[in-house]
Amino acid sequence: MEYSVLISVYYKEKAEYLIECLESMVHQTVQPSEIVIVKDGKLTAELEDVLTKYKTKYQRLFKFVCLEKNVGLGLALAEGIKNCSHELIARMDSDDISIPNRCELQLREFAKDSLLDVCGGYIKEFCDSKEKVVSIRKVPLVDSEIKEYQKRRDAVNHVTVMFKKSKVLEAGNYQHALLMEDSLLWTNMILHGATFKNIDDYLVYVRTGADMFKRRGGLKYFKKYKNGRKIILQTGYISKWDYYYTLLVQLIFSILPNSVREFVYEKLLRSNKELLI
Repeated sequence: MEYSVLISVYYKEKAEYLIECLESMVHQTVQPSEIVIVKDGKLTAELEDVLTKYKTKYQRLFKFVCLEKNVGLGLALAEGIKNCSHELIARMDSDDISIPNRCELQLREFAKDSLLDVCGGYIKEFCDSKEKVVSIRKVPLVDSEIKEYQKRRDAVNHVTVMFKKSKVLEAGNYQHALLMEDSLLWTNMILHGATFKNIDDYLVYVRTGADMFKRRGGLKYFKKYKNGRKIILQTGYISKWDYYYTLLVQLIFSILPNSVREFVYEKLLRSNKELLI
């Protein structure tokens, strides 16, 4: 089965992380038919150099979509979706690392179930190197549980998904919703009758660290989160109780000291699927 890989890159990414990401995708046990890179605005010379080298080495495998200015992840991915040539698309973040047979496992699920629209899996979060795993994130496995869980917390790890292009477009594609681009897409796809599944396995190593925990703290972050959840509320998929409950949990989480937030995030949230952040 042919499939595309979709990656968005912007100027703040690190070249060495991008190399690790690309290496994990070009060496999949089932190699992609194309890797679509969205350049979300002007990139650094280091990032451009990495992309040029991969384009030269792999020639037809890489396709670049160049945006004049930085538009944010949601709108960048929306353009990328339109430029993917194949029905099945594997999402990947430019600083994470897929396991070698990630896409083979997902293609197998699509081959078994013609009605499947979105397939994800677990992640391992790491600092410095993927050998230093600090937390894990497991998610519900079956469609009914995924759709219920999604009302309060993302039931799909965005960086792990492979999905059908036609269903993404039917649901309205990615939209601009700061911090909630993927949450909004899953919600809209659910409302359009999409079928979900998560594989009971770890598919991607996700880079984390102190900076991430700092970004997830403070009232500024909370306001962005609130605005994103309000967009989800307006779809009609979640109740006001879901909305206000998750806001309360996020507010508490946002005002915690960074060291405490890091502990809660790694030791409690990632090991307890009932918690809501």
